Amino acid sequence: MAQPAKGPDTAPCSTPPVHTEDTAMSVHPVDEKLHPTRLVPAALQHIAAMYAGVVTPPLIIGQACGLDIAARTRLIAASLIVAGVATLLQTLGVKGLVGNRLPFVNAASSAGIAPILAIAETNAKGHQLPAVYGAVMVAGVFCLAVGPFFGRLLRFFPPLVTGVVITLIGVTLMPVPVSWAQGGDKTAPDFGAMSHLALAGFTLGVILLIQRFGRGFVKQVALLFGLLIGTLAAIPFGLADFSALKSAPVAALPAPFAFGAPEFQPAAVLSLCIVMLVLMTESSAGMLALGEICERRTDARTLTRGLRTDGIATLLGPVFGGFPTSAFAQNVGVVSLTRVRSRYVVAVAGGALLVLGAFPVLGAVVSLVPMPVLGGAGIVLFGSIAVSGIRTLSEAGLDDSSNIVLVAVALGAGIIPLAAPTFYADFPAWAQTVLGSGISAGALVAVLLNLFFHHLGTRSGGPAPALKSS
Repeated sequence: MAQPAKGPDTAPCSTPPVHTEDTAMSVHPVDEKLHPTRLVPAALQHIAAMYAGVVTPPLIIGQACGLDIAARTRLIAASLIVAGVATLLQTLGVKGLVGNRLPFVNAASSAGIAPILAIAETNAKGHQLPAVYGAVMVAGVFCLAVGPFFGRLLRFFPPLVTGVVITLIGVTLMPVPVSWAQGGDKTAPDFGAMSHLALAGFTLGVILLIQRFGRGFVKQVALLFGLLIGTLAAIPFGLADFSALKSAPVAALPAPFAFGAPEFQPAAVLSLCIVMLVLMTESSAGMLALGEICERRTDARTLTRGLRTDGIATLLGPVFGGFPTSAFAQNVGVVSLTRVRSRYVVAVAGGALLVLGAFPVLGAVVSLVPMPVLGGAGIVLFGSIAVSGIRTLSEAGLDDSSNIVLVAVALGAGIIPLAAPTFYADFPAWAQTVLGSGISAGALVAVLLNLFFHHLGTRSGGPAPALKSS
């Protein structure tokens, strides 16, 4: 008789445990749910990195529009709440509809400040913010309409292009932490004082020491420790300002259209639609950068969902006092620096923004971090973004002379606004908006040169897709 089969029933019994273990181990770092002891400090780092950037647009715009302290507080609260909602939508998302489901922070972009101030200057008092909000709402609709086409253009963003853009994000934003290190307020008499520079240098030194001698999770939260120790060091020297904590109201929920019903002026609408194109480019660059850092490819659908979230936040934000939203590059830097890639960390940070917006007195505690301390940490943050771009470029085939020329010219175009801020002063307003941002200018040149060298007149479909899956 034939011998029995060799264990036909044993293999199936042993397979499920192995499969289950492999499945548990295969959770992508982006989808990892960290223990609270790791999650909370990592989220605090994101909040500390983003807070100054979130409150800057409403502070500047509110002052320019002549708002009193109470009105500016409401404006800041609205920006925090809109940023929190947008960040939660991006990180958690509604599958297939909105949210890129990456550790992505959305908030009011500083890139829109100058055009918004121009709109405010051309309107009488009482009509300034209504004109701004009407234009912002139309820009949100414009983003929703155009966003899907951005997703279809990913084949024009190979590593050669994305590397240039990611590098420029870090390089062109470096003046921000430098200004913070000097005190933040260029009109202040002590701007650039040695006490500010020393505090920024001390904070940077603390972060470097922790990076050098720290181990495990301590090393991952070096930025948070740097901010905390830097703030404590500032107190004895009177460099920590507690006035915001004393004057902040306990609760200040924004009311719909508290600053007036939106007004739709053609010139203002056109201006902010152009700005929205710039913000969409920057947001797309942020998603591509995170896709590279997190080793999860940013495909066309992910990009479309992310931009759709931008559009929704930009459209609905003005109802409560928000402004055009986009990616926050400093938080991309936090992810790159710490390598904590869980989207749930950023979701917790987004929830915290909601709480800070609803209770300004809590937000004032975060604002106790002095600007020079933020500046010292910001140098690490923005520098790490540039390093991510350089790493991407190193895999982009720079042994080809045409690729070298492409990168050289695109980087040069992106650095022009940084090296010569008045270079485009005599250009039309729309050209100043697009080319005045080093990120959008460099991205535009890189895309056009990539088309010229690798698509036009070639029989192949051009270079590989935008980002490689790790």
